[in-house]
Amino acid sequence: MERLAGKVAVVTGASKGMGRHFVAALVAAGMRVACLARASDELDTLAADFGDAVLALPCDVAAPEAVDAAVAHTVERFGRIDVVIANAAVYHPFAFEHGSDDIVRNHVDINILGVAWLIRASIPHLRASKGQIVAISSESVRMPFPMLALYAATKAAVETLCNGLRDELRSDDIRVTILRSGSVKGGSGGKAWSPDTIAAFYKKIVETGHASMTGEGATPESMAQALLSVIGLPADIGVDLIEVRAAHVGVPDGAKTAG
Repeated sequence: MERLAGKVAVVTGASKGMGRHFVAALVAAGMRVACLARASDELDTLAADFGDAVLALPCDVAAPEAVDAAVAHTVERFGRIDVVIANAAVYHPFAFEHGSDDIVRNHVDINILGVAWLIRASIPHLRASKGQIVAISSESVRMPFPMLALYAATKAAVETLCNGLRDELRSDDIRVTILRSGSVKGGSGGKAWSPDTIAAFYKKIVETGHASMTGEGATPESMAQALLSVIGLPADIGVDLIEVRAAHVGVPDGAKTAG
């Protein structure tokens, strides 16, 4: 996409799952990408996969000083920031009454504060580039899933933050967009779930009808194209909210065998 060539993006949660597909699509469009994620083998392989177009930065988005340093490193390396994509999030089902202190705090620290630290650190650079903030949200804001109530609440908080910042930053020519995602195939979130969690979650969403409401998961490549469509628009157009949901009737893969 010619309009994006040469621009610089920052993507959190960039090492795996949807974030990695975002990185691939941005690089293919000619952008340079700072990839923020916790240290891992997946993060280490980004440079091998995408070469000098990416800067892999180990970063815990829940730590404001780490986010500040990563943003500063991005500008030092690439000279500017045009787009920040707040993608990192904890997505872990649990029965709320049994939710541990750690799992509750992690959802708030990563899903809400991680977005806040990234945006705060990036604003001066986005002001200079007349850039854009894209926060990845979830269809669960509109139809909260059982066992994902806190996740949905954190995404709703992010949407409220964005709605306020949109007017606050409009005079700086910084656009703020919410990309509300539906079910996507092959996500990385479920890889950390125990078999008992997987069974309980999918059984519950089949029981409540949420599995059929969300539909057959879209491909991550399609969701990445939706992101490119939003950030590739002319600078005099602002997209406040785009909800991109699975178009096909069905249920997520994990729900197909739920008993």
